[in-house]
Amino acid sequence: MLDNVLLFAKVLDEKNGASEYSQLNKIESTTNPIWFHFDANHPDALTAIQQTFSDIDEYTLQAIFDHDARPRTLQLDSGILIILRGINHNEGDEPEDMVAVRLWASEKRLISLQYRKSKALMQVSESINTHRGPKTIGDIVTSISAKVFDYIEGSISLLDERMDLIESRILDEPDKQLRQDISEIRKSAIMLRRYIAPQKEAISQLRYSDTNLFSAKNLRRIQESQDTLLRGIEDLDAIRERSQIVKDELVNALSDKLNRNLYVISVITAIFLPLGFLTGLFGINIGGMPGVDKEMAFTIFAACLTAIVVIQIILFKYFKWF
Repeated sequence: MLDNVLLFAKVLDEKNGASEYSQLNKIESTTNPIWFHFDANHPDALTAIQQTFSDIDEYTLQAIFDHDARPRTLQLDSGILIILRGINHNEGDEPEDMVAVRLWASEKRLISLQYRKSKALMQVSESINTHRGPKTIGDIVTSISAKVFDYIEGSISLLDERMDLIESRILDEPDKQLRQDISEIRKSAIMLRRYIAPQKEAISQLRYSDTNLFSAKNLRRIQESQDTLLRGIEDLDAIRERSQIVKDELVNALSDKLNRNLYVISVITAIFLPLGFLTGLFGINIGGMPGVDKEMAFTIFAACLTAIVVIQIILFKYFKWF
């Protein structure tokens, strides 16, 4: 059954709610805006969309079904293709393994596909179910894009907080294990930027698209989303640079700690060097050693060693060696 491809279809009532269907042949004839959401993993997904929406050309279908689809906006006569990437909230996946949001929109129809669930898209769907959602197709598209970029901003803020925590730990107690944490943050920032940066052009093209799909309010929300995205890219660049600075600080802190330890060892060695020489000298088991036949010889020798240590400490303090 081709209807198994359809995850849901929402016929908007233009009152923040919708009538929901799970089969294509059950949707009543209407002039109201409709949002179709398909499972792209279904083997018949492409056939179902081709049969139901014959006005979508072959190249657009190839683009929207592409597993490695790059973020973009492409305006055609029959509608507008929008592909974005959002944070991966699916259990067991890494947030940086971003989820593609694939949309084909016209004034009265929105088609979306998923290979993996998008939290942003699902939240917009749930808001419609609770009669707090968008009223038009333009509202849905702008709401999804706003959610996508809000979650991206949230993930970037978490990276920034992790970097703050590492900086605090470096100041309190530097640990070589922090190098791995810094590398992970830097890697996450690089991967996020790799997928987020191309969306700058996509959202810009969406904002300036020549279509009646978006109202003035929608365009203002798209502009806000664009500003959020640009701030996110700048923050990621700052995190990458900051991670290198923090790593240098960690290396310096570890080097200072090592130098202090080596200095203490050097001082201890300097103190015990003459003691070791004297004990070694007097430990020679040959005739002629002074004090062999005297009971107080060991006490006098120990007192001399103690005096030498005291004199060394006084000299080290005088020369400010510690």
